[in-house]
Amino acid sequence: MSSLEALAAGPWGSALAIAAMALATYLCRIAGAAVMSRVAITPRMERGLRALPGSIILATILPMSLDSGPTAFVAIAAGIVTMVLTRIELAGLAAGLGTLSLIRALGF
Repeated sequence: MSSLEALAAGPWGSALAIAAMALATYLCRIAGAAVMSRVAITPRMERGLRALPGSIILATILPMSLDSGPTAFVAIAAGIVTMVLTRIELAGLAAGLGTLSLIRALGF
């Protein structure tokens, strides 16, 4: 076993992995800011950047919803309706999670 493998398997392995991931995340954010500061943002690019967070959320939630079945779709619908009506993200999150918890507690 090499010294790197021994370090990773030891008590500091998890802390080092977390530190490495934090550094990678920080460097990605800095690189994105540095690159975008040198790019002229056109109206088309601005629309794309504004749509990006929704696309990321959809790409994250949709596969999990398909695996979870109809109960997940009901909970997502409850969250969306709440967010549309209140314009408060936390209320939508609470409504979706609460609906999913209630449906699962009822045995569905």
